[in-house]
Amino acid sequence: MAVERTSFQPENLHVRIVNGYRLFSPSLSVSGGVRQIFVSGQVSKDINGNVVGKGDMHAQIERVGENVRMCLEAAGATLEHLVKTTTYVTDIEEFFKHVDIRHRYFGPALPASSTIEVRRLAHPDYMVEIDGLAII
Repeated sequence: MAVERTSFQPENLHVRIVNGYRLFSPSLSVSGGVRQIFVSGQVSKDINGNVVGKGDMHAQIERVGENVRMCLEAAGATLEHLVKTTTYVTDIEEFFKHVDIRHRYFGPALPASSTIEVRRLAHPDYMVEIDGLAII
């Protein structure tokens, strides 16, 4: 059975658009799913644990997107199964300059999401961390 995701935008709720991209789905209905996959917070590191894109938010969002994609694929899912993400960033203004990269991984059928600015992540060179929930 295929998973069907339907995004809802209440008519009286503001739509957040940055650089021409809608940032998230305010609410999301998921039907047909039989299994949940939880992706732990992914940061910008390569297979050897090295930081990718030190000081470069664009590169870090891209690496994190790839890490999330790989986690989902290892569990038998794809980015299309992603229904919820939480994003932690050390500089929210810089993050919003690169929504095209986020949209490439998580759009156009955007999951429900939250983005939170934090003082620091697990390593001083990490600028972004994303966790997620997928349903297949």
